Amino acid sequence: MTEYYPVFLKLKNKVCVVIGGGKVAERKILGLLAVGAKVKVISPDLTPKLKSLYEKGTFIWEERPYRRGDLTGAFLVIAATNDPSVQEEIFKEAEEKNIPCNVVDRPEYCTFIVPSIIKRGDLVIAISTSGASPALARRLRETLEEIFGEEYTLYLNLMRKIREKILKMDISPEEKEEKLQKIAISALPIYLKYGDFDLVKSILKKEGFSEIIPEILSADKVSKDI
Repeated sequence: MTEYYPVFLKLKNKVCVVIGGGKVAERKILGLLAVGAKVKVISPDLTPKLKSLYEKGTFIWEERPYRRGDLTGAFLVIAATNDPSVQEEIFKEAEEKNIPCNVVDRPEYCTFIVPSIIKRGDLVIAISTSGASPALARRLRETLEEIFGEEYTLYLNLMRKIREKILKMDISPEEKEEKLQKIAISALPIYLKYGDFDLVKSILKKEGFSEIIPEILSADKVSKDI
């Protein structure tokens, strides 16, 4: 069994090379673009959606098959091609240049794997079976998506503001930690989920965070979306 070290990468403005332009490559490219990566795609063709994004200048496209040397300057590479010989060549070049590489559905050619992701604003949950069963990872993601709903986007915004206020308080580190833990185990996400904003406001008032209540007042207007 291969052991992986879980990590979140900051890819903003990093050059990420994707080999392939099909449906699988599309998912990978969209994920990279979402975090601000500079994406370079090498493929003879693109899906209609990718072609539309390319025409808007969203990423660089070299309209041809992969050739050795294409990974020069890359921060990481993802290969979404079905050609075994090309997969091997990409991995070899990545290894020689010490570039993290993921060859889709070929764990033996991966120095990193891409987990199944749940994103709710600042909350990111990554699920991996270490390559044993991507289908199971997807099922687990679907289950957790029901537990961690869209209310967590607002919840994390509130928690950031609360944390900022607590850290500025003139109290001991132990007292700060106690307050942070207390608010973290409160029922805030449940109340937000069901639109019980009066209860949310009462918790904030009780814990001394009345100035954050305007966030709730604005959120109350969009509670139906939650």
